Amino acid sequence: MVTEIYIVYYSMYGHVEKLAEEIQKGASSVEGVEAKLWQVPETLPEEVLAKMGAPPKGNAPIITPKELAEADGLLFGFPTRFGMMAAQFKAFLDATGGLWRAQQLASKPAGIFYSTGTQGGGQETTPLTAITQLVHHGMIFVPIGYTFGAKMFDMGKIKGGSPYGAGTLAGDGSRYPSEVELEQAFHQGKYFAGIARKLKGSS
Repeated sequence: MVTEIYIVYYSMYGHVEKLAEEIQKGASSVEGVEAKLWQVPETLPEEVLAKMGAPPKGNAPIITPKELAEADGLLFGFPTRFGMMAAQFKAFLDATGGLWRAQQLASKPAGIFYSTGTQGGGQETTPLTAITQLVHHGMIFVPIGYTFGAKMFDMGKIKGGSPYGAGTLAGDGSRYPSEVELEQAFHQGKYFAGIARKLKGSS
C-alpha cells in the first residue's frame, strides 16, 4: 500500500523550491512512500515577473484544488509577505471551497515550510497564520517540533526554520538555503512521511 505525499508550493525566486526538492528527497526515503512536487498557479503577469527579476518556474506540474483530495498527506510551502503566506498561495487555497464544503481534506496530515527575507520577517508568524487554513479543512497539522535535534539550538549560524517546519532566509534574494536548512527540510520530509504512512495504515 503506497502512501502518496503531495508537496505543493509557490516559489518566486527559487528559495521555497529548493526546500521543496529536499523535502521530496526526505519523504521518498521512507519505504512505501511516493512524494510528488506540485506548483500552485502564478497570479502575476509575465511582464511583471520579468520586471521583478523572477527566474523561470521549475518543472513541477501545476496543481488544481481538486487534486489535493487525492493525496494521503500534504506539505505546503510558500514565501512570506508581511508575515503571512504570499498572495499566490492564498489565492490557491481560496479556490478550495468545494473541498471545504464536502470536508474532503479532513483527517489528512499536513505540514508547512516557508521562506522569509529576514529573521524577523515571519519565521514564526507565517506558519502560525497558515494553520488557520488547515483547521478549516479539518486537516491534522504535523509540526516537526524539535525532532531535528541539536542543530535547532545552534546559535553560531544564521538559519531559518522552527518547530513549525523547515524554513530559509532569503535576505535580498541572493542568499539560498544553507546546508543546515536543507538538512532540516530533508528531515521534515522524512518525519512527515513516516507519520502519514502510519495514519494511512491505521485507517
